[in-house]
Amino acid sequence: MNDPLSPQSNDSQKRLLAALALSFAATAVYTFFFAPTPPPPGSEIPDAGVVATAPADAGTPPAVQPPEGGTGTGATAEAPPPPARKVELQRDEATYAFSSEGAGLTAAVLKGAKMREQQELTVTQGFQKLFGKEIPPAPQMDLARPTPGQPLPLAVSITGASPLPADLNYALDEGAPGNADGVTFTGRRGPWEVVKTVKWPMDGFELSYTLQVRNTSGQPQSGELQVHHNRAIDPNFEHAPSFFGGVGNLSRSACWVGDKLQKMSPGDDHPDAEDTRGQIQFFGIDQQYFLSALYPLEGPRAGSCSFEATPTLRKVTASFPITAAPGETVTLRFGGYFGPKDTDLLAQVPGASLRASTGLTDATFHPPLAETVDFGIWAVICKILLWVMKFFYGVTGNWGVAIILLTVVVKLVLLPLTYRSMVSMEEVKKLQPRMEEIRKKHADNREQQNLEIMKLYQEAKVNPLGGCLPLLIQMPVWIALFTALRNSFDIYGEPFIGPIWRDLTYKDPTYLLPLALGVSMVITQKMQPQMMDATQAKIMTWFLPIIFTLTLLQYPAGLSLYIFTNNILSIAQQYGLRKWLDRNKPQTGGGTPAVAGAGGRRK
Repeated sequence: MNDPLSPQSNDSQKRLLAALALSFAATAVYTFFFAPTPPPPGSEIPDAGVVATAPADAGTPPAVQPPEGGTGTGATAEAPPPPARKVELQRDEATYAFSSEGAGLTAAVLKGAKMREQQELTVTQGFQKLFGKEIPPAPQMDLARPTPGQPLPLAVSITGASPLPADLNYALDEGAPGNADGVTFTGRRGPWEVVKTVKWPMDGFELSYTLQVRNTSGQPQSGELQVHHNRAIDPNFEHAPSFFGGVGNLSRSACWVGDKLQKMSPGDDHPDAEDTRGQIQFFGIDQQYFLSALYPLEGPRAGSCSFEATPTLRKVTASFPITAAPGETVTLRFGGYFGPKDTDLLAQVPGASLRASTGLTDATFHPPLAETVDFGIWAVICKILLWVMKFFYGVTGNWGVAIILLTVVVKLVLLPLTYRSMVSMEEVKKLQPRMEEIRKKHADNREQQNLEIMKLYQEAKVNPLGGCLPLLIQMPVWIALFTALRNSFDIYGEPFIGPIWRDLTYKDPTYLLPLALGVSMVITQKMQPQMMDATQAKIMTWFLPIIFTLTLLQYPAGLSLYIFTNNILSIAQQYGLRKWLDRNKPQTGGGTPAVAGAGGRRK
């Protein structure tokens, strides 16, 4: 849980690696010893499109209640709270909706074709799309979906002798100077006056969030300022990864404390208390392809984080100690990012527009938001594959074609090894008659049979695993590509062809692609030289492809496309190399028999 290199996605990587390893192990063992889904949630934007009309006194803050144990600076009696208001701000990248009850977000709905929830289609819906029937699109991604009974995202509270609740009703001042690109809230309770200003730079997914906390009493005040962030979750949409059930889609409550990223998903244990205290670099909700996070603008700030993760809620609260003398104002400035997990964008946070709008210098602290895109131990291979695919995407404009061209590149790189592998398999094929004799001679003694066959391999200087080397090398590429598909927003929501393969990072709803993969794998197995008896060869020809196909049914269509293309290229490659080997077979003169290419016969 506390290891930043062990996210939920690594469980899926291990499961896929286990499936591939199982397939490879099965081949080796035989060689040596046997020779209706509901509509996705979030389609409604809370309060979106509704901008309440401001009452005549909406901008007038309430009078201050005298603080306990001190003399207030406002009226002697607490005035009624200002009326609740809602406001909506339309940006090029998103629609933001606020409520004055808690002065927090009620919606942060991203705009654009790719900024959608990941939609799961049934097989029927998949074929309906295949034949041109329109299916309702997935709703836009909302990064601030409120949870009943919980503080709104961006809400604040103060704990201590003079608490301030998270659901305090604030006065909304849309006419504040310089507030054309943002919104300002003012709230008072006891000795505290809190002014919250949220502003956006000219473009992008970033925002600035300034908190001014003033002690209006005649006595020093202290406490912990808590900044809340949470998001409602529909358990029917998010699910944990499983071996045959897909790669999973779980968001996490996240907080980078010190030099570690602490995360929590449903079922995880709470992080140790000592691991949640220290210099906070950022905190928020980390989803598969999207991130909503806040970070101290001036650099890491001492504090602590608390987590909550249930099937219907992800919540993180960052607490910062504050102390204010009478009349003193404590200011905390945060930056925020509500958008896709695009590594190029995340690495630049805070970006030039936010720096310019807040007066920050180029040396400003950059929170490690890009670390939420975690490729794990496959990072080097993932980045190489992504670089190659981005290059081909720039040329073709289609990520599916980019994956196909990546497969061709990998095949060409492995061509020398594939050639040596085929030569090795042909040499093993020539030994089949003698291997059959050994099996008949020691039919009742399997151990002696295996020893004799291994001795035969050694005498002939043949490596029986030579034919498995290309597959062995391809396995890390498959795992790395799966990891890239699982984490890269570049490929998220990108189609291949037709109406069904509209998201290469998600499964094929018709299962046509993984089934075609299984058929191509059977053909590939049949074309390889058989190093086992007929019964064992038949089992391996059909058993391995069936298991592999069942495993990949729920995995990303992009991975199935890569392996299917690889199998087609392997079929063509085996056919071509076998023709080339037959034409270049060494010939002997003077009546000396030459080795035939089929079955090791001599003529």
